[in-house]
Amino acid sequence: MKVIDKIALLLVIIGAINWGLVGIFNFNLVDAIFGVMSVISRIIYILVGISGLWAIKLLFDNK
Repeated sequence: MKVIDKIALLLVIIGAINWGLVGIFNFNLVDAIFGVMSVISRIIYILVGISGLWAIKLLFDNK
């Protein structure tokens, strides 16, 4: 597994945990740490979204 694949997977896991916290406890960890829709939190959301798209590629890798 390439380094970029591992980073993407890590960001997807972070996003999944955050969504789980939102769903179960109505608590957004990213917003709590970095502020509601701050520049940093928006960058994190963008990176998680791009990582989700990258993870689609991982689904179809034949290794």
